[in-house]
Amino acid sequence: MSLHIRQRTSGYKPWLFIYCIFALCWITVLLYAGGFTTSIKAGMAFLDWPLSDGSINPEGWMTETDKLAEHSHRLLGMKIGLLSIGLFLWTWLRESRAWVRTLARVLLWLVILQGVLGGARVRFDQLNIMTDHNLLAQTFAVIHACGAMLVLGLLVAITLACSRRWIEATPRRVAVQSASVKNWGIAATVTIFLQILTGAIMRHADAGLAIVHFPLSSPDSLLPAYWNFGVGIHFIHRVGAIVVTVVLLIFLGKVWGSPRARQALGYGALMVTVALGLQIFLGALTIWTVKNPYAATLHHLVGAFLLASTWGLTFLAHHRGEAEAATERVQAPH
Repeated sequence: MSLHIRQRTSGYKPWLFIYCIFALCWITVLLYAGGFTTSIKAGMAFLDWPLSDGSINPEGWMTETDKLAEHSHRLLGMKIGLLSIGLFLWTWLRESRAWVRTLARVLLWLVILQGVLGGARVRFDQLNIMTDHNLLAQTFAVIHACGAMLVLGLLVAITLACSRRWIEATPRRVAVQSASVKNWGIAATVTIFLQILTGAIMRHADAGLAIVHFPLSSPDSLLPAYWNFGVGIHFIHRVGAIVVTVVLLIFLGKVWGSPRARQALGYGALMVTVALGLQIFLGALTIWTVKNPYAATLHHLVGAFLLASTWGLTFLAHHRGEAEAATERVQAPH
């Protein structure tokens, strides 16, 4: 163990950073596969778990759309698990920053939990437990969807922490002194996460078309003509979209209004602005195309990207430079 500790460094490790980027690309594909599986209602293409029809290579999975979507999602999830193990081992052996090693360890446990939640969604479906409702399986599905966002956020944080910019940049270059930028970044991140939560409830309750008009909720009114659970959660999601837009625009305005924040986060803020506009368009397109599965899936994926990029900016806004942080740790009373 002492040998391993002596090998640990806090310097920039280009191959570790590339590995993190690769994992981010892979999880993007996984998120698309999971969203598409939900969009075409293929979550129960196989009634068993962890195997699929009793096999790791079930018959017909590459020729039947629902089986292809679900089994691909399972295989991609398994590969994210392997990537998480690799990231945990790499940081444990080579990374001297304890908080980065902790993030990698939490990521691994969260990915394992994600697999269990995905399996619970299948094993406790009404087709397996023979109930007259599917509330239990839908609950697991919603938690699984939100857990995916937490996995994405952790991976974004680890990737940024392993980047050259984070490790080698001076405090003058990266420090964002504006407290309002940091606070509104946190508010925007939480608001987007809550919006994704309501979206997950809506999707798994099959309420994506509970309101079939957009931007109005009925032919001549902003409010729905009638109410039930599906209409209610759909309307909440639409109102949430307005709240997200307002909070996010305030956050972006704070970034552009602060010279230090604009210098450190300006390009990222521009990317978030483009993603916000695209997300609003995809939400409308999902309704206008009567929930086309590709439009709905892209809406889900861009929402995840919007959360990840906003969280990334917020994470960077709290960065003071590794040298300054190390100095404070040394000077802190023991």
